[in-house]
Amino acid sequence: MTDLRAVLRKDLHPLPAGWAWRWFTDVMDIEGGTQPPASTFAAMARPGYVRLVQIRDFDSDTHLTYIPDSRKWRKCGRDDVLIARYGAALGRICRGLDGAYNVALAKVVVTDEIKRSFAYYLLKSAYFQGPLLAMGGRSAQAGLNKDGLAVIALPVPPLPEQDAIVSILSALDDKIDLNRRMNETLEAMARAIFKDWFVEFGPTRAKMDARPPYLAPDLWALFPDRLDEEGKPEGWDLSTIGSEVKVLGGSTPSTTNPAYWDGTFSWATPKDLSRLSSPVLTHTERQITEQGLTQIGSGLLPSGTLLLSSRAPIGYLAISQVPVAVNQGFIAMVCDGRLSNVFCWLWSIFNMEEIKQRANGSTFLEISKANFRPIPVIMPSDDLLRAFDRMVRPLHSRIAQNMHESRTLESTRDLLLPKLMSGEVRVRDAENLLGAVA
Repeated sequence: MTDLRAVLRKDLHPLPAGWAWRWFTDVMDIEGGTQPPASTFAAMARPGYVRLVQIRDFDSDTHLTYIPDSRKWRKCGRDDVLIARYGAALGRICRGLDGAYNVALAKVVVTDEIKRSFAYYLLKSAYFQGPLLAMGGRSAQAGLNKDGLAVIALPVPPLPEQDAIVSILSALDDKIDLNRRMNETLEAMARAIFKDWFVEFGPTRAKMDARPPYLAPDLWALFPDRLDEEGKPEGWDLSTIGSEVKVLGGSTPSTTNPAYWDGTFSWATPKDLSRLSSPVLTHTERQITEQGLTQIGSGLLPSGTLLLSSRAPIGYLAISQVPVAVNQGFIAMVCDGRLSNVFCWLWSIFNMEEIKQRANGSTFLEISKANFRPIPVIMPSDDLLRAFDRMVRPLHSRIAQNMHESRTLESTRDLLLPKLMSGEVRVRDAENLLGAVA
């Protein structure tokens, strides 16, 4: 171990005055998690139970798990730093949840030489991630071990400098999180309007019950006074989604032909949507060439196309902000008729169970275009559709603006992170840069 450290030390670049190279195990330790038996799992919180923290929980609250509280479980708080220990997530750095963490995670314990908040960003940097991936890769067998960690060298500035670096990076993260929470609120507002107007028929029911108006007079007048025999507002039509929008699919150009790939045209897969925190697609992981585009029957779809993942799983939704081609895992809706893309986005959310019920398949469920097109859609008057669009489109536009801003902030953070950690960019210079960005 000593000989290996001596070899590695020769490659370490000089650090600013007051900084020092420290081996991981000199300034940090890891405590592996514990794995309760699945028979103890509960899907809802209950007295005497604690949350089981798993890697997937840092992406979504869809699968919350609770276990009987016990001193034998390893616990973490919201400020604790956790490292994913195995598999494809190896090396992922997480924080923000409290509970009992499972065996796929390890908690980072720091010495007095390093702040826990600084350790969070340092471990996300290439100084930790690079050697870790070089040692283990992201294979299913890869994992953290203390012998490997002992030969990872980390730059450690004085504590005041650590605090200053954290203040820069956390300010960016806080703004990104604020945008995410703002988008959640904006999306909830859009959903509430759609549900009241087009699912529950709230204004019409209020008129039938002689309740006072709760919308502006010009809006209130657009709603019928009663429901018809079918239970929809009188005068509203019944159509199908396939009659109102263009329903298209996609395909994958041959991955063995390099002439099709690494071009300039965005090409989406459901994976691109799975990573979104808001229903806005601004970029894709892969791009295809003009020659690759000829291999996709639906071609390049216009900006504003609504994308619905049609399999594995069904239900990811986003409105593309760029022209995009898609693979075979989508129902793509080009909304150039009476129904806007924001209407169809919300319609899809409130009709998702109907969509899934029409899916079939032996290996995994998939909703085909043929089964999707006949799904009924209640059609209000054109005046009301235009009024809805005027009210809701600005909400989605603001969501898109926040997403664009967050991407810029993420790029700035990712640019600054290694430079701040190495001392190449000092805090004062970073503050000037952020001032220019703001």
